[in-house]
Amino acid sequence: MELSAINAGDTAFMMIAAALVMFMTPGLALFYGGMVRSKNVLSTVVQSFFSLGIVALIWVTYGYSLAFGPDIGGFIGGLDWVFLRGVGLEPSDTYATTIPQLVFCAFQLMFASITPALITGAFAERIKFTGFIFFTVVWTTLVYLPVCHWVWAADGWLLKLGALDFAGGTVIHLNSGMAALVAAIFIGKRRGYGRDSFMPHSLGMTLLGAGILWFGWFGFNAGSAGAANAVAGSAFFVTHVAAAAAMVSWVVAEWIVQGKPTALGAASGAVAGLVAITPAAGFVGPMSAVIIGLVGGVLCFFAIRLKTKFKYDDALDVVAVHGCGGTWGAVATGLFASTAINPDGADGLFFGGVGLVFIQIAGVLATFVYSGVLTYGILKVTEKLTGFRVSEDDEAMGLDLSQHDEVGYNL
Repeated sequence: MELSAINAGDTAFMMIAAALVMFMTPGLALFYGGMVRSKNVLSTVVQSFFSLGIVALIWVTYGYSLAFGPDIGGFIGGLDWVFLRGVGLEPSDTYATTIPQLVFCAFQLMFASITPALITGAFAERIKFTGFIFFTVVWTTLVYLPVCHWVWAADGWLLKLGALDFAGGTVIHLNSGMAALVAAIFIGKRRGYGRDSFMPHSLGMTLLGAGILWFGWFGFNAGSAGAANAVAGSAFFVTHVAAAAAMVSWVVAEWIVQGKPTALGAASGAVAGLVAITPAAGFVGPMSAVIIGLVGGVLCFFAIRLKTKFKYDDALDVVAVHGCGGTWGAVATGLFASTAINPDGADGLFFGGVGLVFIQIAGVLATFVYSGVLTYGILKVTEKLTGFRVSEDDEAMGLDLSQHDEVGYNL
């Protein structure tokens, strides 16, 4: 394919979208950092920030090849593109065909970077930095890359089955949410959990992080169209209204149940709506997006209560927001998708496509099982090789000092 086939507008759009998605990982760092105690703020922020470095090296050496390279049995890509061999300035004949393949590679790298960072919220305030690094490398390799290939690679088995995931509800949120559940149960509760105060130390930081996530999510969802086209414009708009709807429904739910609206509820509700709309963003219209957001906000609010019922310590509510929100979003795609919005998609249940919702559920279940089983195995190996949880003394001191010999604040 000739270089002249590259569309300058699409290329510029996708570069901006990639930068927006990259900005989401520091936004996540602030979102998470504000919710922990002050003695752990720096360690929490660093875990998200360092994911940008770890995953980038994985991606350029073998990650992109395993995720999007020539297919092996619908399960994983081959090694044809290791060290980005053959991935250059020419457009791909399969992915985002009007931009340099290297730009598509960069855009997908930013997705891969934030996914393991999302998991860290489940075991915040109690893990070794060495354990975090080892887990991130192995989990990205054995869990993220195959699931990404299933759903988004041209010959991935879930894509061939007909499953829809426009921007990562299954690949990123549901996948990381299941891993977070397994990790939270595996590592155990924080020292003093249920007895001591674990109030967020800086809700202003969390709100700033939520705002950055919301801003970056426009690139996350609209950029998944692969070009500056009508589908991208629709995805951009429904991203905003779904987040707005979920924020309102979450706050109303907690106002009714708890008696007062909270800033943390507003921030969490907005993120829940963004998660829920992600798989459907390029396939649904504005009013469907509002319904997805309204339901998502309420579902995720009540899902947080499950950790008290089942007695696991998901420190920053990854399971409720990303696991539950991602699951609802995947199923909702099967309900509300419409070929009137995107002819390359399919019609959901409410538009005459009865089978799509069952395909979506099959994708959810497959991801649950694969991510859950593999994550447990990776945690067991991590515990043996590097150790995963800090000592009681280090946990009491705080991870900022015990793991990094630094403090988040010097007041």
